Amino acid sequence: MMIQQFLHASLIVADTKVALAFYHELLGLPVDPNRPDLGYPGAWLNVGEQQIHLLQLPNPDPVQGRPDHGGRDRHLAMQVISIDELSQRLEAKGIVFTMSKSGRKALFCRDPDGNALEFVEG
Repeated sequence: MMIQQFLHASLIVADTKVALAFYHELLGLPVDPNRPDLGYPGAWLNVGEQQIHLLQLPNPDPVQGRPDHGGRDRHLAMQVISIDELSQRLEAKGIVFTMSKSGRKALFCRDPDGNALEFVEG
């Protein structure tokens, strides 16, 4: 097969500092200091061997009107050690989430910019 692996996903954010408070401080994703100057603010976050690239750019997608449950929207899925620990951290910060409708030990939430995220206990 020609494709060998998934490398990164990019998310548009309104404010890199706000996004880093969510992804780096709350979720604990390490910031990759090797991001070059791309001419606009942003950050690269390590997720295992892959990355999330935060792009502080005008968002061409509507934020309003997205499904309440992120599983019915485009989303990134990441594996976590404990859904219970993550749900406690999200609740402490007032971040709304929904549990997976599939019965798996998983939850969905949105970042401060409305990007949907799935977390699955592994």
